[in-house]
Amino acid sequence: MGEIVQMQFSTVDYVIFALLLVASAGIGLFYAFSGGRQRTTQEFLMADRSMSCLPVSLSLLATFQSAVAILGAPSEVYTFGTQYWFLGCSYFLGLLIPAHIFIPIFYRLRLSSAYEYLELRFNKTVRICGTVTFIFQMVIYMGVVLYAPALALNVVTGFDLWGAVLALGLVCTLYTALGGLKAVMWTDVFQTVVMFVGQLAVIIVGASQAGGIGEVWRKATNGSRISGLDLNPDPTERHTFWTLGVGGIFLMLALYGVNQAQVQRYLSARSEKEAVMSCYVVFPCQQIVLCLGCLMGLVMFARYGEDSPLDKGYVKTNDQMVLYFVMDVFRDLPGLPGLFVACLFSGALSTISSAFNSLATVTMEDLIKPYFPNMTEAKATLMSKGLALAYGLVCLAMAYLASLMGSVLQAAFSIFGMVGGPLLGLFCLGIFFPWANSTGALVGLFTGLAMAFWIGIGSFVMRMTASTAAPLLNTTALPLFENMTTAVMTTLVKPRPTGVEALYSLSYMWYSAHNSTTVVVVGLIVSFLTGPMKEKELTPGTVFPVLGTLLFFLPERYREKLCCVTPLTPKPKEISTQPYLMAKKDSNGAAHCKEDSAAEDKETDSDRTQTQDEDLAIKIALSSSPPTTQTVQETSL
Repeated sequence: MGEIVQMQFSTVDYVIFALLLVASAGIGLFYAFSGGRQRTTQEFLMADRSMSCLPVSLSLLATFQSAVAILGAPSEVYTFGTQYWFLGCSYFLGLLIPAHIFIPIFYRLRLSSAYEYLELRFNKTVRICGTVTFIFQMVIYMGVVLYAPALALNVVTGFDLWGAVLALGLVCTLYTALGGLKAVMWTDVFQTVVMFVGQLAVIIVGASQAGGIGEVWRKATNGSRISGLDLNPDPTERHTFWTLGVGGIFLMLALYGVNQAQVQRYLSARSEKEAVMSCYVVFPCQQIVLCLGCLMGLVMFARYGEDSPLDKGYVKTNDQMVLYFVMDVFRDLPGLPGLFVACLFSGALSTISSAFNSLATVTMEDLIKPYFPNMTEAKATLMSKGLALAYGLVCLAMAYLASLMGSVLQAAFSIFGMVGGPLLGLFCLGIFFPWANSTGALVGLFTGLAMAFWIGIGSFVMRMTASTAAPLLNTTALPLFENMTTAVMTTLVKPRPTGVEALYSLSYMWYSAHNSTTVVVVGLIVSFLTGPMKEKELTPGTVFPVLGTLLFFLPERYREKLCCVTPLTPKPKEISTQPYLMAKKDSNGAAHCKEDSAAEDKETDSDRTQTQDEDLAIKIALSSSPPTTQTVQETSL
């Protein structure tokens, strides 16, 4: 085994890296001192709900395209081949379902925090449990996402470890705390461009050195790295078409459907149409990102073949191998290694800045505002900025803890995946099943979390035991699926696991599906046992009327018992007490919220008078008609 080889950065590389930090901080300061100067919580946390489609979509893309994913995907393809590419199939439904189900519900309720929905649909306890789960998930995750790339960079190039961590952490905290969501989203746009350019540079230079892209493909084919369609239905098989194409949908939904960091971006769009469009724009961008990662892996294989730097002992882990490859390709090209490192840390910056901002939002909206309803706007904004700053410092503390974790570092990635599934299950329970009650939701959530940690920790311990018991096996730790979780895979064929071991051997791509299904099934059983919710108890607009359509063949009295006869309608008292639930129906049957931002509300006085007349007509209609014939629709989705 050789010693770990360090390659040095040139001055130009350091300058390019510094420019990334300066530009990111500059965008933050620009939004801190321009426009409304972040004086309201609406501007600081929701970007005044004025963002257009492009920044929203690129910010959605950047949020979970972290440094770990940039390093993870190429090493996965280099080691196991292009089977991972089939993950792209899950992007279709993984983005269509949020666009047409989650976004309309969240947007029309005019929420700031996704967890506000849980209070409207269930009760305050469910909301707080959801919020605390999310905070736990993101706090653990953001420290690792900051530390992991800095460690890889330090090992391969000798780049100062804590210098990189502190520079990133402090710059990110600065622009998030000063510039609010607008700054975070526009820096995401800039960082996305840097990520694309950095990865493209590696592929173009690496492919030309290997003799062109045709030669790269030929070598990959000869080395059995181009995978066919694997239709093996075995759920313990790590990557097959089913685990990636179907299991991946649930991972995408946990990310793009209900994660606060993403929901906040949808809600910052200036209209519902722009929010839906941003989902459609993300789709091709995601496919490009996946292609770039896989192509980089193939170019690596064309350069090294089976004789990897990992086997030679030049590096210790797969993510370091990708950095080693980049430094090797750019050895005689000063400036380009700096560009790739800027690309890598753009991934880290975009992820942790989104984490800070979304954590500040949920803490403010879910844990502070409900208990201090009389807080002034100025004080609330100041507190939001203080929270963003505090979470930035917590992130640095978590990065320090990550450095002490050692082998547990990989398990920290799993926590992100383990917690995402149960939260997805909780939202699905509320949105699709009208009879689910708050007791069912709580029991379901805790059962899902218990199941997630049992399987996650059990499989981690089992693999660690296997790798220490058989050190001669070639084991590789792969932090994968856009930082979601970790899989440790042995290259030898093992006997098929049975019993609890089979549960521990479940492919990590199924974690989200398994855990969210657990929440829904347990939640429904408990809801039926404790008394399902009645239609009149539900807050209008919180349920997606899919069951009524699916169960069209049932007699009406049975459908009535299942709360799926008609879309739900606002009651007069709800109209007066909850302005953001007021809806006026237009000629298409689509509902629009009455309480809209000034930027959107460009009605003339005559329009407003007409609207008031319509609302009055709705109130009269509601008060004069019996409950079963109420047909005014809160949310015709």
